[in-house]
Amino acid sequence: MSSALEGIATVAQLSGIDGLKLIGMIVKAASTAKMHKKNCRQFAQHLKLIGNLLEQLKLSELKKYPGTSEPLELFEDALRRAFILVNSCQDRSYLYLLAMGWNIVYQFRRAQNEIDRYLKIIPLITLVDNARVRERLEIIEKDQRVYTLDDEDMKVQQVIMKPEPSKDDTVVLKKTLSCSYPSMPISEAIRKENEKLQLELQHSQANLDVHHCEFIQHLLDVTQVVAATSLPEKSLPAKPIKVEHGYSDAESNKETCDESYRKNTDKQTTPRNTSSVSSKQDLLSSKGSHQYEEWHSDLLGCCSEPLLCIKTLLFPCGTFSKIATVATNKHISSAEACNELMAYTLILSCCCYTCCIRRKLRKQLSISGGFIDDFLSHLMCCCCALVQEHRELEIRGINGIQKMKTSPPLPQFMES
Repeated sequence: MSSALEGIATVAQLSGIDGLKLIGMIVKAASTAKMHKKNCRQFAQHLKLIGNLLEQLKLSELKKYPGTSEPLELFEDALRRAFILVNSCQDRSYLYLLAMGWNIVYQFRRAQNEIDRYLKIIPLITLVDNARVRERLEIIEKDQRVYTLDDEDMKVQQVIMKPEPSKDDTVVLKKTLSCSYPSMPISEAIRKENEKLQLELQHSQANLDVHHCEFIQHLLDVTQVVAATSLPEKSLPAKPIKVEHGYSDAESNKETCDESYRKNTDKQTTPRNTSSVSSKQDLLSSKGSHQYEEWHSDLLGCCSEPLLCIKTLLFPCGTFSKIATVATNKHISSAEACNELMAYTLILSCCCYTCCIRRKLRKQLSISGGFIDDFLSHLMCCCCALVQEHRELEIRGINGIQKMKTSPPLPQFMES
């Protein structure tokens, strides 16, 4: 079975292909993407603009000179990584791509920024005194695409990341898998997903990435639960199995369902699968195991939203009140926030107070970090820290006291 891990999987395997051909490959891969179709199309449209510019330049001539070959190689390496990203949206596991949704969105943003940055440092492009070239450079610079996760994908992602999917959740997952594999019966679609996820698990185990292994193991457990509810009546045990009847017998029911699924799909039992089943007990039955995430907005990226930055600088209480409301899960007005900040400022501990709120916010959003990181962030630039926290709430769609709309998984780079 070919996949992104088995086929064109590394930048080295794409060496020797020039920038124009790489752009053509990315555009073609984007047209056949099964997931993140909108992001792939937008990314391909942006690269078409770059391709139109490169057609006017003799790239082969640039590679002959050390001063131009190095930046051009960096540019082409960025394109190779971009191809692997777009190609993965077709070949990788559907559930994996859904669960990694926000991570992949940010990889698209990072890929466009990286390609544009390397494009600007290619000497010939910046030195060419040609009105048409300058015009196309301006068009590329202004072409700032918006990469995001669709609302429907957010809802399914939320279902996937539940520790214990309900019966209604499994119905949703079966429908999405059927749409992803329209020409296959649901049992075959689940088998395909399981095979792809096993490859992801092996890849993470080879890299000794424990957190990512747990994350993929959870997705494998989801396929097992969906498979158990998709079995025909004759393949089920004599006693009806209802996972939602009680928590106390959930573990034994899951094991029985897993055994029936393995028999139904004629899947070989290996030591790796045995360890997967045993680790499933720890992962799904434990309420305390959480997937820790990273900040989606950068601490020093406050300048990307100058209006919010200026507003926070002039009126920090307004921004801080929104952050504190989510962090403490109770409404805090701007006046109350101002009183708190003033009171702690009088005893020279305002920074300590705001970093404590940041710590609570991290716990609410399951973001990794420590108290020292929080303290240093607010000590070095309290305004930047507040802007980062406010942008994080905006990205996640959180406004005031409410249940979070989406919880992106732990960001993991899709290693090649």
